[in-house]
Amino acid sequence: MAKNFWNNQYINNLHEQILEVLYDGIYLSDAEGKTLAVNCKYEELTGLKKKEIMGKLVTDLIKDGSFDVCLNPEIVQTGQHRTSVQLTKAGKKVLLNGYPIFDESGNVAFVLTFVRDISLMCQLKEQIADQQNIIEKCLEVQKRSKVESHNSAMVFKSENMVNLMKILEKVAKTDATVLLLGETGVGKDVLSRKIHEYSLRHNEIFLKIDCSSIPENLIESELFGYESGAFSGANSKGKVGLLEMADKGTLFLDEIGELPLRMQVKLLRVLQDQELIHVGSTKVKKVDIRFIAATNRNLEDEVKKGNFRSDLYYRLRVAVLEIPPLREREKDIVEMTRCFLDKYNAKYRKNVSFTENLEKALLNYKWPGNVREMDNFIQSFVLTHENEILDVSDLPPYILLDSIESDESRINTANNKSLNELVEDYEKNLLKKALDQHGSIIKVAKIFKVDRTTIFRKAKKYALL
Repeated sequence: MAKNFWNNQYINNLHEQILEVLYDGIYLSDAEGKTLAVNCKYEELTGLKKKEIMGKLVTDLIKDGSFDVCLNPEIVQTGQHRTSVQLTKAGKKVLLNGYPIFDESGNVAFVLTFVRDISLMCQLKEQIADQQNIIEKCLEVQKRSKVESHNSAMVFKSENMVNLMKILEKVAKTDATVLLLGETGVGKDVLSRKIHEYSLRHNEIFLKIDCSSIPENLIESELFGYESGAFSGANSKGKVGLLEMADKGTLFLDEIGELPLRMQVKLLRVLQDQELIHVGSTKVKKVDIRFIAATNRNLEDEVKKGNFRSDLYYRLRVAVLEIPPLREREKDIVEMTRCFLDKYNAKYRKNVSFTENLEKALLNYKWPGNVREMDNFIQSFVLTHENEILDVSDLPPYILLDSIESDESRINTANNKSLNELVEDYEKNLLKKALDQHGSIIKVAKIFKVDRTTIFRKAKKYALL
């Protein structure tokens, strides 16, 4: 049957034309293993020429070293599809997919083998693996972002913060670029996450980039990614940048005032045109990113000094939210103190509580490090004290002195007392309250961790006995 089939010149020519339009390399052999046809793609992929193999048995081609394996004998014997990797004498490695073609009696008449470039297959596999890696990283970042957002103390009772949050919710529902201003530790990170949560992109990735933490010589490749071989030491596969990872989501550029001038130019293009170019490439990639930027610097002053580009500054100033420092948010101080206390009691399995006087001292403290300082302080405070009820005497000196000055200035701003006089006044009040509450010099001495003679001497000095 096979012999008559290939003697028909017309059908033979037609089949040759069909073979040549196929994307894969084609190798056709009969049940005896004789090579009947190959196409040009096969020659290209294997490095073997048609004239070298036509009419030859596949077993003889193995013997003379044309290639190391073939599928024909096994497929003829089993009538089943088979795959294998083949190495040719030209040093080409290809993937073979062989299929049986049956005659009317159900016997294998021909074996049709599709030949593919295994290096291309490996490359595609690597690309899929890279994309999967990017997806996993994005999911990891998103998961971490949700955990960080959940762990943040979002307690706003003060009037200025309540009003700010109303504006934030309105802005969040648009795609406008947001610029968050405020002192270090004031809560810019927390508010940026709130903007994302309230936005239409809340199901997409939220990615934070600290512009001050990436070395200047790496920041371009980290942000924009690079092509393979873009520079010495680069990953041979290239790398997707953080900007591209944030596509369809929200990108938070923290400490944007630290961004080098040359990077400000490139970032401006992404902000304006939503386009980026990998390092070492000329191909433009489109992205869809909602930008939030934050800084504790005065960007107007930085523009005047030549440290920040004016065009980028005005591009960022679409929706500006200025976060007041914690010292101007008394109601928030009280609520956040209790929120952080609950958080770290749960974390360290403790049951610590603060006296009213201690809370008052924390309220009077200026909190120069704002919310971040309060978070770290209360964590350490809970962790390092064994007593369940903590009082003013447990506070470190720097908070005591600062709160004394604040308290005295609120009581009488015209009173020009010295620091020693202020400390003595506070000490007198503290001792009086402790003695009234506990009624024993021995108990008070134990609470304040001093000798009882010290308490007796000071109580006598302030006429408390």
